Amino acid sequence: MADYNPKPITTGGIALDPALAELTEKLAENAHDNWAIMRFKDGWTYGPTRNDTAKQHPNLVPYHELTEADKDLDRGTAMETIKAMLALGYEIQKR
Repeated sequence: MADYNPKPITTGGIALDPALAELTEKLAENAHDNWAIMRFKDGWTYGPTRNDTAKQHPNLVPYHELTEADKDLDRGTAMETIKAMLALGYEIQKR
């Protein structure tokens, strides 16, 4: 692990169109739901505080029940994914 040198796609110059805000939120919710499914499959349940030994996590709730700070983590991932797609030359269109 000491040799790991992350090299994410450069997205600093990418500005998202405000119309993509809805997409960002949907992708953030989807990311949360996928994370939750993986945790549930691994035997995790809801708990008021994180407890790795008991496999309990306070974020195993629907997306709308997360704190804004926790939603922002998912939003950041979604936004960077969209920006990376645009940086790579892809276009995003709603059908």
